[in-house]
Amino acid sequence: MLDLDKYFKKSSLIPAIVQEDSTGEVLMLAYMNKESLRMTLETGYTWFWSRSRNELWNKGATSGHLQRIVDIKGDCDDDTLLIRVVQTGAACHTGNHTCFFNNIEFNNA
Repeated sequence: MLDLDKYFKKSSLIPAIVQEDSTGEVLMLAYMNKESLRMTLETGYTWFWSRSRNELWNKGATSGHLQRIVDIKGDCDDDTLLIRVVQTGAACHTGNHTCFFNNIEFNNA
């Protein structure tokens, strides 16, 4: 049995980076608490903690844009997760496949 407590020593929420398995594209960043991580591990689909609604959130449960888990890795400090998924439909609530579509201009001189 995986010791989930080790991921929540620093905070009750940890960032979870979600990546498309087939392309490596980063789809979104969301937060997990211990219960959402447990639900993710049990169901094979992503569950997160909604900070705005203060409740568990099964990604795609209402939209049908589910994320089937392929692989989960913890980082070297056990305080961030990288979750590779097969994404059905759009990952972003805007309808975009990824949440990362806003370019920011910078000077790279």
